[in-house]
Amino acid sequence: MADKLDFIKLTPQRVVEWWGFSGGGPALAERYPQAERVIVEPTAALQQRSREAARLPWWSPRRWQVGAPQVLLDSVEPPPQAAQLLWSNMMLHWADDAPATVARWFDCLAVDGFVMFSCFGPDTLKELRALYRRLGWPAPGHEFTDMHNIGDLLVEAGFADPVMDMEQLTLTYASPAALLEELRGLGGNASGTRGHGLCTPRWRRRLEQELQSMAGADGRLSMSFEIVYGHALKPVPRVRMAEQSSVSLEQMRQMVRKPRDR
Repeated sequence: MADKLDFIKLTPQRVVEWWGFSGGGPALAERYPQAERVIVEPTAALQQRSREAARLPWWSPRRWQVGAPQVLLDSVEPPPQAAQLLWSNMMLHWADDAPATVARWFDCLAVDGFVMFSCFGPDTLKELRALYRRLGWPAPGHEFTDMHNIGDLLVEAGFADPVMDMEQLTLTYASPAALLEELRGLGGNASGTRGHGLCTPRWRRRLEQELQSMAGADGRLSMSFEIVYGHALKPVPRVRMAEQSSVSLEQMRQMVRKPRDR
């Protein structure tokens, strides 16, 4: 995702990391060392973790640099100063209200600012989903959104020129235990049809046996991951014309200024 920044000419002065704990900070700090970073987290616990990770020793010169990160909660209003870049790495598929989240992104950005994000696509863990269906078990996870539908969400929120891309990855694991350990690190099961009780050790053994039966000739398990990438621009606002229309001074300035290279 950071490699895609090579195609962006705009140098942001303020960067918002949406759910900073999911990664991106080091790459952004290296590429935009003078940019002010605002980290938005979904919970107070993650806010505290990001604050501790960003804390610098008293002797570090970076304490007085513009790029020293701030931390906000996801539940607060957008930052008072609009950003030129909003960065969201692998979090949109966890949002319980994706349209509202994308609308919040739009509000956080300045005109000509852009959003860059990644998330899981619908082919992620398709082998595991097929196994659960065959066994008659509830889904192992909620359904992920197709990239074309995400592009529609961006347009509906007001973004312009959305560009969507995806890649298919196949990861292999030495054992069912290794696979399940990584899946726990990726997050929980947010499906509304998941089981509501705790699973038993016998169920866990059955799952591992079924997974092992899917191993290839080399004894390794394979799982598919579809990674969706997207970016879009916040355009100059359009004023809806009526018999009488009012335009603020700031809107007028945005509409008449010359577009910058991006």
